[in-house]
Amino acid sequence: MHKLWASTYKELLLLSRDIGGLAILFVMPLVLVVTITLIQDSTFRSINDNKIPILWVDYDKGEVSKNIYDGLADSKSFNIIGKESDSEAKELVFKGEYQLAIVIPANLSSELEKKVNLNVEGLLSKFGLEEETPQSEKADLEKKEVILYFDPATQMAFKNSIKNGIDKMIFKIETQTIYKAFQSQITDDETEAIFDTESFISFKEITPSIGENEIIPNSVQHNVPAWTLFAIFFIIVPLSINMVKEKSQGTFVRLRTNPVSYLTVLGGKTMIYLAVCLIQFGLMLGIGVYLFPSLGLPSLAVTGKTPLLFLVALFAGLAAIGLGLLLGTVARTQEQSAPFGATFVVILAALGGVWVPVFIMPKFMQTLSNLSPMNWGLNAFYDVFLRDAGILDLIPELTLLFLFFVITTAISIVYNERKNAV
Repeated sequence: MHKLWASTYKELLLLSRDIGGLAILFVMPLVLVVTITLIQDSTFRSINDNKIPILWVDYDKGEVSKNIYDGLADSKSFNIIGKESDSEAKELVFKGEYQLAIVIPANLSSELEKKVNLNVEGLLSKFGLEEETPQSEKADLEKKEVILYFDPATQMAFKNSIKNGIDKMIFKIETQTIYKAFQSQITDDETEAIFDTESFISFKEITPSIGENEIIPNSVQHNVPAWTLFAIFFIIVPLSINMVKEKSQGTFVRLRTNPVSYLTVLGGKTMIYLAVCLIQFGLMLGIGVYLFPSLGLPSLAVTGKTPLLFLVALFAGLAAIGLGLLLGTVARTQEQSAPFGATFVVILAALGGVWVPVFIMPKFMQTLSNLSPMNWGLNAFYDVFLRDAGILDLIPELTLLFLFFVITTAISIVYNERKNAV
């Protein structure tokens, strides 16, 4: 035990003398989580708080264009700016000043009404209630197109959501127009409602709740665990660099002359860097609870969850340290350990769902993400933050993280013994 504490103290001295390394370990993760959360907060807020300006060109001036306009306005997602010319709107959008312009074609309302009336009359004529509509009138109808101009830099998800929303509004307008056409043909009393045009099927979202309070995820609950996990795993870079330094400076050679096992050396590193991980996590929680509300962000709710959160951070820290020990054991130079460690952490973060949610990845990548320890840690954090999980629910993820630490540490010891035996 004395040897283990001596090894731990040695690591503490090495770390305390590296002011730049300490700044990277503690300051940079805080800056990262604050920056990312501020950027992404608008995607989790009510769309009332962040309206997207779009250009509106209306050549129709009829009921259909009015209904589309009202639908966009009622969504409270957009700040609609009217323009007289589609060429002007197109130029502004393609320059990147606006993300979207909507151009409503001329005579859209009248042509739609005409088409619907012809279809209704044609249907009624099959039952002998109306004279058959001449084909020449049907041939005169011309299809109309609502033109959408998108900024070339606009993401595909935004484009699809806009197109689906407008398509849904137009379909609803066409349906209501058909009902009105039938009613006008069947009865002369316009005040008598024959058809109920209200939607029969609707959606109701049920969210988890604690008591009477619904659990509604926000940007802080998503970003704090994700980027804290990224910071914890980034510890493999300074850890592996310090191990390479010790080999290049001859410290490992001196240690081998003493009756100290490699496991004891790794144990000292594990203890000091695990403390660093837990301090990192505590600072992240403090930022979420105390700083974020003053920046206009939601507060991080940790009441009653702190012990479980630190338990997850403990096992995630062990997994990260195991990976750092393995990299530091295998790497021969800092030029090998630093770039590889940084790049590998980014890859694990991408696979683990830190940047892109796993469920939107291709099937192959979803399967591959199950191999990332960041995915296990992130799921465990989400279980605590968003799913109100207990300790029994965390056992699968915590077991995987601990096994990852044991396996990587064991490989480090075996590799070191074989290398020194040669």
